[in-house]
Amino acid sequence: MNGINDIFGNGVKLAGKVLDHLWQREEITSDNIANVDTPGYKSKYLTFEEELAKEIRAADASDDAKRHIAGAIDSSAADVHTTANESSRLDGNNVDMDQEQVDLAKTALEYQYMVNSVHSELKRLDAAAKTF
Repeated sequence: MNGINDIFGNGVKLAGKVLDHLWQREEITSDNIANVDTPGYKSKYLTFEEELAKEIRAADASDDAKRHIAGAIDSSAADVHTTANESSRLDGNNVDMDQEQVDLAKTALEYQYMVNSVHSELKRLDAAAKTF
């Protein structure tokens, strides 16, 4: 790892990756909302939490856990899925606006939480640096 990554560690790296994935989730949800009137459109959703957690647990069990966890975070990817449920609409579109709006609000809250987490970590580092 280079010097800057040693200062911030895997916590900030993980938060950055989660922010990237949450941004993707928000874009997919927005696409679903934009296509609410598109005949035959099937809603999509994004998952990443379980796979990321599995990769981090596996890396944590290794001899050089810090380096392997950093690699697991860097290599994690989100999966986009298409909702397969049947539509109750005649045009075949299965976008549920109520669910999409809940998902959008939930993702926005999760995103804000992660931003606040990174901000707090940077403030702690700033305070520690001022003591030297």
